[in-house]
Amino acid sequence: MLARARTVAFDGIEARIVEAQCVLTPGLPAFHVVGLPDKAVSEARERVRAALASLSIALPPRRITVNLSPADLPKEGSHFDLPIALALLAAMGIVPPEDLAQTVSLGELSLDGALVPVVGALPAAMAAASENCALICPRACGAEAAWVGAAQVYAPATLHEAILHFTGQTPLPRARPGEVTRDLGERDLRDVKGQERAKRALEIAAAGRHHMIMIGSPGAGKSMLAARMPGILPPLSPAEALETSMIHSLAGLLDEGGISRVRPFREPHHTASVAAIVGGGRGARPGEISLAHNGVLFLDEFPEFQRTVLETLRQPIETGEVVVARANAHTKYPCRFLLVAAANPCRCGYLGEPERACARVPACGEEYLGRISGPLMDRFDLRLEVPPVAWSDLELPASGDSSACVAERVARARAAQEARFAKVPGTRVNADAEGALLEEIATPDAEGRALLIRVADRFGLTARGYHRVLRVARTIADLDGSEAVRQPHVAEAVSFRLTIGADKTG
Repeated sequence: MLARARTVAFDGIEARIVEAQCVLTPGLPAFHVVGLPDKAVSEARERVRAALASLSIALPPRRITVNLSPADLPKEGSHFDLPIALALLAAMGIVPPEDLAQTVSLGELSLDGALVPVVGALPAAMAAASENCALICPRACGAEAAWVGAAQVYAPATLHEAILHFTGQTPLPRARPGEVTRDLGERDLRDVKGQERAKRALEIAAAGRHHMIMIGSPGAGKSMLAARMPGILPPLSPAEALETSMIHSLAGLLDEGGISRVRPFREPHHTASVAAIVGGGRGARPGEISLAHNGVLFLDEFPEFQRTVLETLRQPIETGEVVVARANAHTKYPCRFLLVAAANPCRCGYLGEPERACARVPACGEEYLGRISGPLMDRFDLRLEVPPVAWSDLELPASGDSSACVAERVARARAAQEARFAKVPGTRVNADAEGALLEEIATPDAEGRALLIRVADRFGLTARGYHRVLRVARTIADLDGSEAVRQPHVAEAVSFRLTIGADKTG
């Protein structure tokens, strides 16, 4: 008799249904798993054998063949253990095969029959819901998978509990979703003394998801400013939270099944490889740019990153997605993130302080920032210099608005953009607008247009730079509560565009 159990294989954030088919045939006792399995899947037969033995279930003295269909789809990961075991139990007549047909399962088996948590429970629950199936997963994954309310999720702790559930002896209760977290910590913009222009740039960047770069001497507060970006961003919408959590589920980053409404904040070290930033490695896992989807990617010591790493950011910044290409597959991940970069003005860091600068000034600054290519610099909407703060200023009382006040203004600006782009698919914020849509929403008044034309002629703005100024001006107008883009909005947008690197690129 051919027994079937359903599971999933992951292709990016998509979970594709896979059928584990098991048949017992006459012949010398053997246990084979076919269907393009990787090493972890091939080793499942030993874990299944030991888990069944712990339940005093002996394998039949027959030839056992498990086929993972479709056979041309690569199968990776240890989550195939549970469906293989269930298909085998159905073939042995222990578990009713008709119940398995309406169930998707995944989970790793330990040698004593316990179910070990695996990654990808949330995408698997989405796939199960699309097939009108229930989901069986390890207990530690149940709270995560239960967020998909359209799927019935059951989370046994052991294989024995799963068997009792399918045989009707002890049905499992439905798993409950984990907690929604909204913990922003205690990082407040008012903790930053001075740097009012930089705080304004953070507000504009957060309101329209504009990429920004800060250049300043060591200790000026660049990292301190960037760390406060999550506190002024609006919480993730339910759709964004689910989309982001699916990526984090594949990376195993969801904490006890809780879905966070706080936007991701990723800050990889400058020694990170291309695969770590873009994605790849074993199983083409998501990289930092995808883990920062709908959130912030902070790259400190920006010029210190490998040149190849920096250049790979150019296309994802424009398209909002990345394709990890391998010889046997192409895996696509979303990556709409807000890029915040920070850099010293030169290798020694004191280019603007003659008494502390090295002997190679100003050549060292040109060489150091020259590691950032013109096309990449052109993708930063906001560029600003962050001057050092005098020690005497640290004694002054806190100034400026708190993160809560700034977050309110950002939320109002985001709400205006949400209403503006409600009927435009794929466009959520001003940074996404392009073409005729951008001209429609961001064309400035006569004075603003005249100013922008003069700036474009004087500094040689590229077409991309021209459009990015328009986007920033539109966001500034939203923060100002203005329907029209006026000259002051254009002037402020231009001031951030030309602060750094005007002689390199527009």
